[in-house]
Amino acid sequence: MTSETQQRIDNLVKQNKIIVFMKGNKLMPQCGFSNNVVQILNALGVPFETVDVLEDYDIRQGIKEYSNWPTIPQVYINGQFIGGSDIMIELYQKGELQQMVEVALAS
Repeated sequence: MTSETQQRIDNLVKQNKIIVFMKGNKLMPQCGFSNNVVQILNALGVPFETVDVLEDYDIRQGIKEYSNWPTIPQVYINGQFIGGSDIMIELYQKGELQQMVEVALAS
């Protein structure tokens, strides 16, 4: 990954309390896993931003290096990598995700 791409990802992660790197966007997810994440965040009623990796090859490849995680979507809360669809579902079902987003939005 180029230093420019790393800087762009850094800025996106730091400037947004909750950000999802996904296929498509929150209004039109382009895969089932991305849709799962959007549905969970919508169910929590929290504000979040999305980055469509299909529109930017550098970000699509770079985010995998950035997190050392091979799949998309990728969710960051308060600058911290949380995981993908499966982890988000698990955290949501356990009630832990609600706490994480509340802390992030309060900070």
